[in-house]
Amino acid sequence: MNNIIFTAVTFVGFTALVALISWWKTRDDNLETQDGYYLAGRNLTGGIIAGSLLMTNLSAEQLVGNNGQAVRIGMSPMGWEVTSAIALVILAFVLMPKYLQTGLTTVPEFFEERYDAGTRRLVSFIVLMSYVIIMLPNVLYAGAQVFVNIFSFDQLVANITGLSLADGVPFYQSAKFWAIAIVCIATAIVGSLYAICGGLKAIALSDSINGIGLIIGGLLVPVFGLCALGAVHGGGFFEGVDAFVNTDPTLLNAIDAPNLNEPYLPWPLLFTGLLVNNLYFWATNQSIIQRTFGAKNLKEAQRGAIFAGFLKILTPIIIVIPGIIARLLYTNVTDWGNGDTAYPMLVADVMPKWLLGFFAAVMFGAILSSFNSILNSASTIYALDIHRPVFSPDASDAHMVKIGQTFGTIVAVISTVMAPFFMYAGGITSTVNSAFAAFNTPLFVFLFVGFFWKKVPSIAAKIVIPIHVVLYFFLQFYLRNKVAALANIHYLYFTAALFVFDMLLMLLIVKVHPRETDFVLHDAKVVDMTPWKTGKIWAAVSLVIMLLAYVVFSPLCLGA
Repeated sequence: MNNIIFTAVTFVGFTALVALISWWKTRDDNLETQDGYYLAGRNLTGGIIAGSLLMTNLSAEQLVGNNGQAVRIGMSPMGWEVTSAIALVILAFVLMPKYLQTGLTTVPEFFEERYDAGTRRLVSFIVLMSYVIIMLPNVLYAGAQVFVNIFSFDQLVANITGLSLADGVPFYQSAKFWAIAIVCIATAIVGSLYAICGGLKAIALSDSINGIGLIIGGLLVPVFGLCALGAVHGGGFFEGVDAFVNTDPTLLNAIDAPNLNEPYLPWPLLFTGLLVNNLYFWATNQSIIQRTFGAKNLKEAQRGAIFAGFLKILTPIIIVIPGIIARLLYTNVTDWGNGDTAYPMLVADVMPKWLLGFFAAVMFGAILSSFNSILNSASTIYALDIHRPVFSPDASDAHMVKIGQTFGTIVAVISTVMAPFFMYAGGITSTVNSAFAAFNTPLFVFLFVGFFWKKVPSIAAKIVIPIHVVLYFFLQFYLRNKVAALANIHYLYFTAALFVFDMLLMLLIVKVHPRETDFVLHDAKVVDMTPWKTGKIWAAVSLVIMLLAYVVFSPLCLGA
């Protein structure tokens, strides 16, 4: 009981400290203007941007999911993390100058300027539906499930309420369902306070503080894990490192063969399909890049993106390596299934009891950061890309802030109600998420060519996006089940192939029906556009470190 009380006190204490600091730092901010509420007054610095980018990306389910892949196949899942540095470099020095020059608040806003209002509505609807129906409920559910599994919160609920821990019981009798529901509700309430009441600056500040906690708490898991592994071999931390490196070098090889399917990550995809996927996520996804739109100037935006790239190269230490430690530590486990039990098992066994409250707060903060960032972006897109142009074109900024807050509240309630029922969805969640990949590539394609191809007409989006979606669904969900040769093709190969197809189709459209006048990007002059003088040097350093990471975890060094 004393341990439970101490854990609860430290959990509440760290969570409250984050909230207090965020409130104090934003207490005098003007949240009644569009820039003040949605873009933090265009006053974010590089460190805040980097921390917020990282925490928006990382959530509790990644700690479990990526480590779950690592316990099964080794180091190759690190590719999802370290290659993000490439996309962030492209964001910093290719796309960010364009974004800030135009003074954008949302990505769909550019689609109207470059193409037409219909394209803006189409993109806004696709992105908004993905946030409301898929991303928000999934973030709440997956994060809550992780939290419940690590801290046995369902057991606590069962002990207090007498509800059943058995599978297959109705939701109203299930302790696990209500444990997940409680965590979802708590996350939604706290996240909504940041996203709806505090705006982007409060989110970015809390993300940065939670990011520090995640790095500290996340690093403790492999450290204590290596100590436990060393104890098995009659020593301590250094004996654990020796066992990690020498017991099974095949687990330390991150270079997968080209013909492997999920969860493996074939090496040709690192610079093809995965790169296209990363460019959408890091350079087009509103919930990610909204904090770079709020940068004080171009230099700070570039600093934030490059520093985030450095952090992403380091994240395998906390979301891949613990999975391999679990594989080496629990030699009695012969079948890990989907691997999702590995990280909770390791944390429960190696984390000292006096640290569990802090670690619980870190995990809660990770869930919170993803939720409030997506919720804020959903409110931004609805208010500025749908409501204002369609219903209230002459509305004041203060009115649009209230509209965004109202919409955010409604979305938070809907996603919270939906989230716990995802536990009965089986494989539907992953199927829906892979299905939405059909839209990611063409959205990035039209953003990229919109900036750099002056002759692309507005009709191109209305042709290429539907064709791409149909082809993707045909390949991924029909043809690969009918043609044996395609059965084990990684879906990112389809992404790479369709990217090339989209560009060729675009070339044909431009040849047949070019835009009558060249598109000219206007200069909104909202921030200082002086670039970061040494930025390209640091970008090159980050890419060299990325390559070195692959050298270390390859047959050239630790792998076999």
